[in-house]
Amino acid sequence: MAAGDDAYTTATRETLERGSHPVEVLDNASLRRRFPPIDAEGIAMALLEPDAGVLAARRGVRALAADLERRGARVLQARVAPPAGSPLLRGVRLADGSDVAGDLFVFACGAWLPQLFPELLGGRIRPSRQVVTYFGTPAGDERFRPDRMPAWIDFPAGIYGTPDIDGRGVKVGVDEHGPAIDPDLDDRIADRESVQKARGWLARRIPALAGAPVVETRVCQYENTATGDFLIDRHPDYSNAWIVGGGSGHGFKHGPAVGELAARLALTGEAPDPRFSLATKTTDARRAVY
Repeated sequence: MAAGDDAYTTATRETLERGSHPVEVLDNASLRRRFPPIDAEGIAMALLEPDAGVLAARRGVRALAADLERRGARVLQARVAPPAGSPLLRGVRLADGSDVAGDLFVFACGAWLPQLFPELLGGRIRPSRQVVTYFGTPAGDERFRPDRMPAWIDFPAGIYGTPDIDGRGVKVGVDEHGPAIDPDLDDRIADRESVQKARGWLARRIPALAGAPVVETRVCQYENTATGDFLIDRHPDYSNAWIVGGGSGHGFKHGPAVGELAARLALTGEAPDPRFSLATKTTDARRAVY
């Protein structure tokens, strides 16, 4: 949902059309008719992707791990110590003192990347605390089910969310970067201000849920780069190691494409795309990619 025919919305539409992805352009009146629970005041247009959907991240990761094990991969859950040694990385040390040897390494550690490479990535990748809130829907009210309401991004407000999936309630997330978070030590209790901001948006944009109860909250983390773009590059000290991260809140949905690209780069030695390079990841925040 956009406040006007702005450059970002135009670029998004062009990207979808270039990729032959169906997209419908809804003006304010069309948006109101199509999705009556949404108060479209202040929204000039919306882009609707009828073939788009929602990814269940936890289930997706579990399914991927199970599939890899069926194919013969060894799946470990362990903490890795910061690598050290010669220009060619021979292995990594786990928390229990054991080593995992290898010829090629890809470090795709999300918010833990700055801990693994503090001198290289400290300040270049900044983990931030992000709160999502789930609001209960009225009993028997089917207007908020996935077949009746889409997932959305209210771009002017910086708010995104999903309909009531699996009976968990309508999800409202604040996309603006929260305070810094330590992914190992900080608690995951939602702060009152974030929940109130989500509730305020809900009351304005979906008035029927203005008094809806909070049924669940989650504290997640982004791993932000200066531009909001990915980091996919060779480690400057190890010719056989790659760093893949910088999801900045949009990484998971790109997982298959990023994985394919990272594997190709690691196996062929192909040069990374300059926009994903370490050199473009500075310590200042000037997010251009959402």
